[in-house]
Amino acid sequence: MKKIWSLYHKYEEVINYLIVGVLTTIVSLGVKYLLLFTFLDASNAVELQIAVIISWVCAVAFAYVTNRIFVFKSKNKNYFKEISSFVSGRILTLLMEMAIMWFFVTLLKLNTDFWVVVFTMICQVLITVANYILSKLFVFKKN
Repeated sequence: MKKIWSLYHKYEEVINYLIVGVLTTIVSLGVKYLLLFTFLDASNAVELQIAVIISWVCAVAFAYVTNRIFVFKSKNKNYFKEISSFVSGRILTLLMEMAIMWFFVTLLKLNTDFWVVVFTMICQVLITVANYILSKLFVFKKN
């Protein structure tokens, strides 16, 4: 048990980021699938992007609070700058997700429920890595 705690403390930030990332992904996917499998249609390009944007807004709000408190333990009092940087980084990865989903689901017409799930999962992996790098280097950097 001591070895596990030792490893946790050694890699605490990354482990906490992964835990928060999984929870953020659940929020994002839950909202997206709820929208796409109820009243929005993934084969409609506009409705697909609406679902992506709404799920993104929910996930970013959740991610900012949890990353600030549990992952990077930020003490920055300049909330506006920190939130602006966080949202800017997330906008970049949102555009990345929108481009990937548009290319595969809309342009290549891989718009069945199966392919929407596959490309969403691929996006989530890419976005998680990109968001960690952006958060670590630009948003919650230690002064």
